[in-house]
Amino acid sequence: MKKSLIANPAARLNILVVILFGIFFSTQAPGQTRINDTTMADEAQGENWLAFGRTYSEQRFSPLTQINQDNVGGLNLDWYIDLPDSRSLVSTPLVVDGTMYFISSMNIVRAVDATSGDELWRYDPQVAQHAARRMRAGWDNSRGIGLWEDKVFVATWDGRLIGINRFSGEEVWTTQTIDPELAMYITGAPKVFKGKVLIGNGGTENGPNRGYVTAYQADTGEEAWKFWIVPGNPADGFEDAAMEMAAETWTGEWWRHGGGGNAWHGFTYDAELDQIYIGTGNGSPWNHKIRSPDGGDNLFLCSVVALDPDTGEYLWHYQTVPGETWDYNSNMDIVLADLTIDGEQVKALMHAPKNGFFYVINRENGELISAEKFTEVTWASNIDMATGKPVELPGQRYLDAPALVAPTPIGGHSWHAMSYNPNTGLVYIPTIHWAASWDDEGYDLTGFQSEQWKVHFGVDMAITGNSTRPDGVQGTLQAWDPVRREQVWEIPSDGVWDAGTLTTASNLLFQGKANGQIRAYNALTGDQLWEEALGLGISAPPITYSVDGRQYVGILVGWGGSLAALGGQPMADYGWAYGDHARRLYAFSLDGSMAIPPSAPPRIPTPLASSDFIVDTDLAVKGATNYAEACVACHGFETVSSGMAPDLRASGTILSSGAFEQVVRGGALSENGMPPFSEFSDQQLEVIRHYIRQQVELALATPQ
Repeated sequence: MKKSLIANPAARLNILVVILFGIFFSTQAPGQTRINDTTMADEAQGENWLAFGRTYSEQRFSPLTQINQDNVGGLNLDWYIDLPDSRSLVSTPLVVDGTMYFISSMNIVRAVDATSGDELWRYDPQVAQHAARRMRAGWDNSRGIGLWEDKVFVATWDGRLIGINRFSGEEVWTTQTIDPELAMYITGAPKVFKGKVLIGNGGTENGPNRGYVTAYQADTGEEAWKFWIVPGNPADGFEDAAMEMAAETWTGEWWRHGGGGNAWHGFTYDAELDQIYIGTGNGSPWNHKIRSPDGGDNLFLCSVVALDPDTGEYLWHYQTVPGETWDYNSNMDIVLADLTIDGEQVKALMHAPKNGFFYVINRENGELISAEKFTEVTWASNIDMATGKPVELPGQRYLDAPALVAPTPIGGHSWHAMSYNPNTGLVYIPTIHWAASWDDEGYDLTGFQSEQWKVHFGVDMAITGNSTRPDGVQGTLQAWDPVRREQVWEIPSDGVWDAGTLTTASNLLFQGKANGQIRAYNALTGDQLWEEALGLGISAPPITYSVDGRQYVGILVGWGGSLAALGGQPMADYGWAYGDHARRLYAFSLDGSMAIPPSAPPRIPTPLASSDFIVDTDLAVKGATNYAEACVACHGFETVSSGMAPDLRASGTILSSGAFEQVVRGGALSENGMPPFSEFSDQQLEVIRHYIRQQVELALATPQ
C-alpha cells in the first residue's frame, strides 16, 4: 500500500519547515526596497535596476554618476561568474538591495550577491523534461525576468509563467499560458505593473497562430485579462468590440492562417497615464496576398496598441505598417518621455521598429507627431502626416515580380534595446543596414496552408548580407534627436548584430559588441572612452547599479539571438563556434582589480570530409525541404551555423544513421536544447542527412 506523505512524521516536519521558511522570507524586512508601482516609476533612484528598462519609462537611463567621463577609462573587472551550461545569453539582469537576478539558458534563474557573484539560489524550471518537443519552436534564450514585491517572474520557452519567491528561490505558482498543441513559445521578459504580470508569445513563423497577450495576478497566477491582437473566425463571434473593428480590415479566410501579430517583446506601462502599451508583431504567414488576399490593413498587426491595465480594454492604436508583408513587426522598445516640441511639452512615446522609421507618438491619444527614416528604407518614401500612413513605393510588395527591399526582416532596428538620455535629449539605437530579396513565384497563393511546428513564410526571402550604404557599413550605433528628427552622430560597427545600450547621467553610453568588446562612449559626441574584450560576441545589454556606494556596470556575455542562428556566413565569420567559448556574467567598477579571464580564440568550423558517405542528389533535394521546415531556425540557412547551434557540416554524427537517429528522433541531446522529432520517419532522417552532406561537399569544393 502507498504510504500517505502527510502520514509520514518526517515529511510533516519537512512541510512545516518549508511553510515557515516561505513565510519568513516572503515578509518585507525593514529597510528593504518594496517593489511596486512607486519604486518602478522612480527615475531618481539609481541603486537598483528593477525592470527591463530600469523603470517604467523603459529609458535605460541611470542617474548614477560615480563612473563618469573623466574616470571611465579606469573601469576594471570587479567580479565574474562562469555559466558553463549556457549558450545564448541576451537578457537584462535585475538588481535590488545588493542582489542580482538573471535568467540563462533553458530558463534557469539565479540570484547572486551583486558585489561578488556568489550564488544565493538557483531555480530550474526543467524545460527539457517538461516539454522537450516544444523546443523546436523558438530559441534557447530569454530577454529577461520580472520583479514585484517578494517575487521573481520567469516565462519559459515552453510557455509557462512562474512566480518564484525572490528570497528563497522556491516556486510559488505556475500557469500554462500557451496551448501545448500550438507551435508557440516565449522569449520575452514579463512586464509587471499594478500587481499584474503581462506576457506575450512568439510563433508567427511556426504555424497558423493567432497572437495575444495575457495578464495574470502577481500573487496567485490567476488570469486577469487577455487581449487578442488579431480577429478570429467571425462565425465564432468576436471577443470584444476591438476585434469586431479589426475584422473589418481583413479579407478572405484569414483565420485559417492564424493571422499572427504575436507580441514577443515591447511592453511598456505608463504609470502617469495608467495605460499599457503593446508593440505587436507581423502577419502569419508573412505574405499579405495569402492571409488577406483582397487587401486590408490587418489590424492590429505591426502596431502600438494602448490598453486599460486593469481590464485589457482597447484604448487606441497606431499602426506602423498597414497590410504588412515584410515581417516588419513593431515588437521593439517603446520608450516614454516628456518632450518639448514646437514650444509645447508633449507626453510622447518613442519607437524604432523594424521598418526603418523613428516614430514619436502622443501617448495620450495615439496621434502621430513625427516619423523619419533612421536607416535606408526602400519600401516607403515617407509617412503621410495627414493620414499617419506610409507612402509605399512601387514594386516593393513583390506583387508581380521579385523585389529587393530594405530593411530586412531582421529590421533597421531589432530587439536590441535602445536607450534615451533626458540630459542629452538623444536616443541611442543599434542600427542595421541590410536589404533582402523577396519572391513568391511558384507558391500556390490560394491553396497555401501552413502547419504547426513547421517553418513557413509563404514567400521566399533571402538576406543579401550586403550593405545598403555607399560606404559599405553594415551596422552602426547612432544617436538620434527625436525633437529635431535627425541623426546627431553615428559609429560604424564591424558587423550588424551589436547589442543594446545603456546611458547615464554622467553622459556616458555603454554597449556590448558582436566582436566581443564592451565599450563606453561620450553620449554627446560618440567619442570612445573605454573598451574591454570579453572573449565572445555580446548580445545582451549592460546595466548599472550601486551597492554600498560603489557603482558597477554588469553584462551577460553569450552570443545569441536570431542572427546567431540564421545569420549565415557573415555571422559565422566572427568565429563564435558553438561550444567553444565561455559564457559569463561580468561586473566592472572603478575599484575592480581582476584580469579578464581567458577564453578560447575565435574558430570557424571546418566541414568534415568523408569518402564513406556518398550523397544521393535526389535524396538531398527532398531533404532540403525537411531541413527548411524543421532545422533551419537553429542550424542556419544552407546548414551554415552562426554559433547558436552546432555546425552540422562539421559533425561526425551525420555520418552515422544510428547516431543521427538517437539525436534527432530519440532526443539524446534534449538537455542541451535539441528537441526530439519523434514523428520523423527513417526516410525523413535519411534525406536530411543527404542534404547536410551535400552542403558539406559544396563547401569543400568552394575556394576559400
